[in-house]
Amino acid sequence: METRREFLAVGAGGLAALAGCTALGGDGSGGDGGGSGGDGADASGSATATDAGTPEPLGGHPAAAGLGDQPALGPDPAGATAVVVAFEDPSCTLCRRFELNTLPTLKSEYVDVGDLSFVFRGYPVVYPWGEPATQALESTFAASEAAFWALKDHYYAEQDRFGTDNVLDLTEAFLAEETDVDAAGVVDDARNERHDAAVQADVEAGRAADAGGQTPIFYLFRDGAFRTKVQGPQGPDVFAAALEL
Repeated sequence: METRREFLAVGAGGLAALAGCTALGGDGSGGDGGGSGGDGADASGSATATDAGTPEPLGGHPAAAGLGDQPALGPDPAGATAVVVAFEDPSCTLCRRFELNTLPTLKSEYVDVGDLSFVFRGYPVVYPWGEPATQALESTFAASEAAFWALKDHYYAEQDRFGTDNVLDLTEAFLAEETDVDAAGVVDDARNERHDAAVQADVEAGRAADAGGQTPIFYLFRDGAFRTKVQGPQGPDVFAAALEL
């Protein structure tokens, strides 16, 4: 199985326009600490939905491989009218922009009423601290889905605080204070990569789906068939129009 570092070394191209955080380069802000948050990216570098070609069934699309094992908000993606499969890196500033500015609207207007399933897949290809953070997310998900969503939101809300040297310590403190999981046990699992198979499954699914070396990337499905791919932190209207919500 190819490791994350081998994937990063190989690199991945094929995207017509870069409009997300790129592998080990962020959105141009540099550094390991997560950048400058949602306002650090160039707003002019927005992405566009790309032509999907011949529709592919949800169950056969590489982005949806192992979909039943992934954390999801809203209805079961296997039977949902519309599905968004998101590949995100906790360290990506443009993922943060999507999480803070777009996802709340998608959740309140479409997910919570049962029209949309939102599936999160970790894709740590930006700053180095995204890798242990993604390990922590998978370890937390194995313990509690509610704690997983809380930790994911915490990473984006407090992104500027994290770096390679402190991410697991800060993760343990958050889990201990804000959730019911065994925080020390979860972080020990993350530190020893006991759920690395789940991390690798997401990375491999992203690569197979031609996500490339940038985040965020979203794969949109409607009525059980692939509709299109959306790149970058687009607004809720882009997702609603593409999915006819």
